[in-house]
Amino acid sequence: MIKRILPYEGLLHEVVEHGGVLYIGGIVPEDTSLDMSGQANDVLGQLSRLLETLGSDLANVLQVTIFMANLSEKAAFNAAWKAHFAEAHLPARAAVGVADLGSGVKLEMTAIAARPTSS
Repeated sequence: MIKRILPYEGLLHEVVEHGGVLYIGGIVPEDTSLDMSGQANDVLGQLSRLLETLGSDLANVLQVTIFMANLSEKAAFNAAWKAHFAEAHLPARAAVGVADLGSGVKLEMTAIAARPTSS
């Protein structure tokens, strides 16, 4: 069964779940005045909080795609990344350079995560 969670303005659902897997749509920073490190921490924090509301956490993230306006800022992103993910729970990931994410937006991120089942 497919479960659609958190509808957004008639355009999409922020999360779609199927078979205990959470497919999370694009997350952008809430404060676009921040530098890459700040925006990365913002987005990763949003992901963490969202997963907690859904009964999961960052340790259950399977895959992440990061869209960056400037790939030369990848080192700043990676520093924030390492602060949020334990080495034992690093997901698969890809970073993609894009021309325009919107005014001041340095990154957008999608994720796929497992929702642990209760025993």
